[in-house]
Amino acid sequence: MAPYESDRTAGAEGLPDEGDDVRAGRRKAARYVVPVAVVGVAAATIGLVPALADSGDPSLPKITAEQLIEKIAKSDVQQLSGTVKVSTDLGLPSLGGLESGLLSGATEGSGGSSADPQSKLMELASGTHTVRVAADGPDKAKISVLENAAEYSIIHNGNDVWAYDSKSNEVYHSTAPAAEKGEEKAPKDVPTTPKELADEALKSVDDTTSVTVDGTAQVAGRDAYKLLIKPKQSGSTVGAITVAVDAKTGVPLKFTLVPTSGGAAVVDAGFTQVAFAKPDASTFDFTPPKGAKVTEDNKDGKESKESQAPESAPGHGDLGKGLDGLKTIGEGWSTIAEFDTGGQGMPSGSSSEGGDVSGFLNSLGDHVKGKFGSGTVFSTRLVNALITDDGKVYAGAVTKDALVKAANAAH
Repeated sequence: MAPYESDRTAGAEGLPDEGDDVRAGRRKAARYVVPVAVVGVAAATIGLVPALADSGDPSLPKITAEQLIEKIAKSDVQQLSGTVKVSTDLGLPSLGGLESGLLSGATEGSGGSSADPQSKLMELASGTHTVRVAADGPDKAKISVLENAAEYSIIHNGNDVWAYDSKSNEVYHSTAPAAEKGEEKAPKDVPTTPKELADEALKSVDDTTSVTVDGTAQVAGRDAYKLLIKPKQSGSTVGAITVAVDAKTGVPLKFTLVPTSGGAAVVDAGFTQVAFAKPDASTFDFTPPKGAKVTEDNKDGKESKESQAPESAPGHGDLGKGLDGLKTIGEGWSTIAEFDTGGQGMPSGSSSEGGDVSGFLNSLGDHVKGKFGSGTVFSTRLVNALITDDGKVYAGAVTKDALVKAANAAH
């Protein structure tokens, strides 16, 4: 179906500035979040299958992009349950089992619990996942990731956040303050629903973005409008984002991001089944199973029952200190993050300790040279990063050429 509207000229006589309208709607949308966090990011990114039971182009009343964004902003759904499928295809190479070691190291660093959400996120950064979700207001949410003969769940009930990995029979427990009125207090560091992915995309809407309504669709048996978000700038790896918005409730039902390189979507997340009714109260009850290892999260820096505080996790050492100097180059969809690792460039191949690591990493990257010197670009279908030999890092959802240009300009 053809788009309902095309881009209007901002400031045209008799018309409001579309950028102002879109930004106003986006700001309102950021305040109205469906109180359930489901596998997704970031980002923030994160993974749910392209086959999302889409069918047909239902006939719906015409609507403008501003009106559709406002519909998302005004959505007040507090209760829902359903199944989400996510597919993430960043184009990462197979690590031949190395990822298992990396995941193990991350788990140990975050407290020794396989149920810790931070360690589980790495497993969800690629492939296809099926997730069951339920929410009842801002303080009750449940996310269950279905795996082969196993299940991983995060349960937020009042001040308690539980995570349980049935495969290892391990439990991770932390506390979160009850949500204040108008705020969503979902478990920290868990991936997102199509709603939350849409909210993140809407934060990027400005004068560098084209926003239109691109027809209609059916998702999980519900009629929906399709909001199309496209960067106007060159150099971004983001081709387009499509958000299917429920015509009745205003809740985003599906989120799809395709890269400029074409091919399959990088992220395709959507409901295959959804109901906007109050889930049974027992859905959010959780008691650690008998014999399960329980790890208590510790935010005060002291030793916890099973581990040290999360500050000992990878990324909080010397490399992490370099993030204090993080700055950005450019704006909009072409924004590049720049920071200095303090001289920690690629491992030297001449080092007996770093040689194997250097060879492996170099095989994944593309060597580049410029005014900045030399370095290696590591690429996915969405995010690329240039690490220079002197330890500078340039990263963003931009092309390799854009990274090299930014590095040259900084020297």
